[in-house]
Amino acid sequence: MVAGPNALESARHSRRPTHLAIGRVSKPHGLAGEVEVQILTDFPDRFDMLKTVYVGERYTPAFLESQRRHGRRILLKFEGCEDREEAEKLRGELIYVPVDEAVPLEEDEYYLHEIVGLQAWTTEGEYLGRIEEVIDTGSNDVYVVRDGVRETLIPALSDVVLNIDIEHGRIEVQLMKGLR
Repeated sequence: MVAGPNALESARHSRRPTHLAIGRVSKPHGLAGEVEVQILTDFPDRFDMLKTVYVGERYTPAFLESQRRHGRRILLKFEGCEDREEAEKLRGELIYVPVDEAVPLEEDEYYLHEIVGLQAWTTEGEYLGRIEEVIDTGSNDVYVVRDGVRETLIPALSDVVLNIDIEHGRIEVQLMKGLR
Protein backbone atom coordinates (compact mmCIF):
# COMPACT_ATOMS: atom_id res chain seq x y z
CA MET A 1 0.00 0.00 0.00
CA VAL A 2 2.87 2.41 0.74
CA ALA A 3 6.01 2.73 -1.34
CA GLY A 4 9.21 4.39 -0.28
CA PRO A 5 12.02 3.03 1.76
CA ASN A 6 11.35 4.25 5.22
CA ALA A 7 10.74 7.35 7.23
CA LEU A 8 13.82 9.01 5.78
CA GLU A 9 12.10 9.34 2.44
CA SER A 10 9.11 10.86 4.21
CA ALA A 11 8.41 14.22 5.71
CA ARG A 12 7.74 14.70 9.39
CA HIS A 13 6.72 18.27 8.67
CA SER A 14 3.31 19.81 8.20
CA ARG A 15 4.38 21.12 4.80
CA ARG A 16 5.17 18.90 1.87
CA PRO A 17 8.87 18.30 1.21
CA THR A 18 10.66 19.72 -1.80
CA HIS A 19 13.26 16.94 -1.85
CA LEU A 20 13.36 13.22 -1.00
CA ALA A 21 16.34 11.49 0.59
CA ILE A 22 17.57 8.57 -1.51
CA GLY A 23 20.90 7.89 0.21
CA ARG A 24 23.27 8.71 3.06
CA VAL A 25 27.03 9.02 2.67
CA SER A 26 28.59 6.36 4.92
CA LYS A 27 32.28 6.97 4.37
CA PRO A 28 34.97 7.72 1.79
CA HIS A 29 35.94 4.86 -0.50
CA GLY A 30 39.52 4.71 -1.70
CA LEU A 31 41.78 7.68 -2.31
CA ALA A 32 40.23 9.29 -5.42
CA GLY A 33 37.21 11.02 -3.83
CA GLU A 34 34.55 8.34 -4.11
CA VAL A 35 32.02 7.94 -1.30
CA GLU A 36 30.12 4.87 -0.17
CA VAL A 37 26.39 5.57 0.08
CA GLN A 38 23.71 3.68 2.00
CA ILE A 39 20.70 3.36 -0.31
CA LEU A 40 17.51 4.81 1.21
CA THR A 41 15.15 4.26 -1.68
CA ASP A 42 13.17 1.29 -2.93
CA PHE A 43 14.41 2.24 -6.40
CA PRO A 44 18.21 1.87 -6.32
CA ASP A 45 18.41 1.74 -10.13
CA ARG A 46 17.51 5.43 -10.13
CA PHE A 47 21.17 6.20 -9.38
CA ASP A 48 22.07 4.93 -12.89
CA MET A 49 20.03 7.74 -14.44
CA LEU A 50 21.07 10.62 -12.20
CA LYS A 51 23.38 13.40 -13.31
CA THR A 52 22.70 15.80 -10.44
CA VAL A 53 21.80 15.14 -6.80
CA TYR A 54 21.44 17.50 -3.85
CA VAL A 55 23.59 17.09 -0.76
CA GLY A 56 22.80 18.01 2.83
CA GLU A 57 20.10 20.09 4.46
CA ARG A 58 20.79 23.01 2.12
CA TYR A 59 20.29 20.81 -0.94
CA THR A 60 23.61 21.79 -2.45
CA PRO A 61 23.72 20.63 -6.10
CA ALA A 62 26.36 17.99 -6.78
CA PHE A 63 27.15 16.65 -10.22
CA LEU A 64 27.85 12.95 -10.53
CA GLU A 65 30.89 11.80 -12.48
CA SER A 66 30.15 8.14 -11.87
CA GLN A 67 28.13 5.69 -9.82
CA ARG A 68 28.49 1.95 -9.37
CA ARG A 69 26.97 -0.70 -7.14
CA HIS A 70 29.09 -2.00 -4.28
CA GLY A 71 27.22 -4.85 -2.61
CA ARG A 72 24.13 -3.39 -0.93
CA ARG A 73 25.50 0.13 -1.27
CA ILE A 74 26.48 2.41 -4.11
CA LEU A 75 29.72 4.26 -4.77
CA LEU A 76 29.37 7.82 -6.01
CA LYS A 77 32.03 10.11 -7.46
CA PHE A 78 31.14 13.80 -7.40
CA GLU A 79 32.61 16.41 -9.68
CA GLY A 80 35.21 18.41 -7.70
CA CYS A 81 35.67 15.75 -5.02
CA GLU A 82 39.16 14.59 -5.95
CA ASP A 83 40.60 12.97 -2.83
CA ARG A 84 39.78 11.13 0.37
CA GLU A 85 39.96 14.33 2.44
CA GLU A 86 37.23 15.99 0.34
CA ALA A 87 35.14 12.80 0.44
CA GLU A 88 35.45 12.68 4.25
CA LYS A 89 33.66 16.05 4.47
CA LEU A 90 30.55 14.38 3.03
CA ARG A 91 30.34 11.66 5.71
CA GLY A 92 26.80 11.45 7.13
CA GLU A 93 25.24 13.77 4.56
CA LEU A 94 21.93 12.83 2.99
CA ILE A 95 21.66 12.64 -0.80
CA TYR A 96 18.41 14.07 -2.19
CA VAL A 97 16.44 14.37 -5.41
CA PRO A 98 13.63 16.89 -6.01
CA VAL A 99 10.14 15.55 -5.29
CA ASP A 100 9.15 16.11 -8.91
CA GLU A 101 11.84 13.57 -9.88
CA ALA A 102 10.32 10.85 -7.67
CA VAL A 103 9.82 7.51 -9.41
CA PRO A 104 6.17 7.20 -10.49
CA LEU A 105 4.25 4.68 -8.42
CA GLU A 106 1.55 2.18 -9.30
CA GLU A 107 -2.09 2.86 -8.49
CA ASP A 108 -2.77 2.57 -4.73
CA GLU A 109 0.91 3.10 -3.88
CA TYR A 110 2.06 6.21 -2.04
CA TYR A 111 5.25 7.80 -0.87
CA LEU A 112 5.49 8.16 2.88
CA HIS A 113 5.56 11.96 2.64
CA GLU A 114 2.11 11.75 1.04
CA ILE A 115 0.77 9.75 3.99
CA VAL A 116 2.23 11.83 6.84
CA GLY A 117 -0.19 14.62 7.73
CA LEU A 118 -3.36 12.90 6.53
CA GLN A 119 -6.36 12.86 8.85
CA ALA A 120 -7.44 9.42 10.00
CA TRP A 121 -11.15 8.64 10.30
CA THR A 122 -12.94 5.42 11.19
CA THR A 123 -15.65 3.96 8.98
CA GLU A 124 -18.09 5.10 11.70
CA GLY A 125 -17.02 8.72 11.23
CA GLU A 126 -14.83 9.06 14.35
CA TYR A 127 -11.84 11.37 13.95
CA LEU A 128 -8.69 9.68 15.26
CA GLY A 129 -6.15 12.42 14.53
CA ARG A 130 -3.35 13.08 12.06
CA ILE A 131 -0.73 10.66 10.88
CA GLU A 132 2.45 11.99 12.52
CA GLU A 133 4.90 9.35 11.36
CA VAL A 134 5.20 5.98 9.71
CA ILE A 135 7.06 3.12 11.37
CA ASP A 136 8.64 0.45 9.16
CA THR A 137 8.23 -2.83 11.04
CA GLY A 138 9.64 -5.04 8.32
CA SER A 139 6.37 -6.83 7.61
CA ASN A 140 4.12 -3.80 7.19
CA ASP A 141 4.18 -0.11 7.95
CA VAL A 142 2.38 1.26 11.01
CA TYR A 143 0.81 4.72 10.97
CA VAL A 144 1.25 6.69 14.20
CA VAL A 145 -1.90 8.79 14.60
CA ARG A 146 -2.15 11.48 17.28
CA ASP A 147 -4.99 13.82 18.16
CA GLY A 148 -3.09 15.79 20.79
CA VAL A 149 -4.11 13.58 23.70
CA ARG A 150 -4.17 10.01 22.50
CA GLU A 151 -2.07 7.99 20.12
CA THR A 152 -3.38 5.23 17.87
CA LEU A 153 -1.14 2.82 16.00
CA ILE A 154 -2.72 1.71 12.73
CA PRO A 155 -1.20 -1.16 10.75
CA ALA A 156 -1.05 -0.33 7.04
CA LEU A 157 -2.97 -3.42 5.99
CA SER A 158 -5.65 -3.51 3.31
CA ASP A 159 -8.29 -4.85 5.71
CA VAL A 160 -7.56 -1.99 8.16
CA VAL A 161 -6.81 0.97 5.86
CA LEU A 162 -9.80 0.93 3.54
CA ASN A 163 -9.27 4.18 1.66
CA ILE A 164 -6.45 6.68 1.17
CA ASP A 165 -7.60 9.98 -0.31
CA ILE A 166 -4.55 12.18 -0.87
CA GLU A 167 -6.59 14.87 -2.62
CA HIS A 168 -8.86 15.35 0.41
CA GLY A 169 -6.11 14.70 2.98
CA ARG A 170 -7.62 11.71 4.75
CA ILE A 171 -7.62 7.98 5.23
CA GLU A 172 -10.51 5.78 6.31
CA VAL A 173 -9.80 2.87 8.62
CA GLN A 174 -11.64 -0.09 10.10
CA LEU A 175 -10.05 -0.51 13.50
CA MET A 176 -9.42 -4.03 14.70
CA LYS A 177 -10.25 -4.92 18.28
CA GLY A 178 -7.48 -3.88 20.63
CA LEU A 179 -6.20 -0.98 18.52
CA ARG A 180 -7.87 1.57 20.81
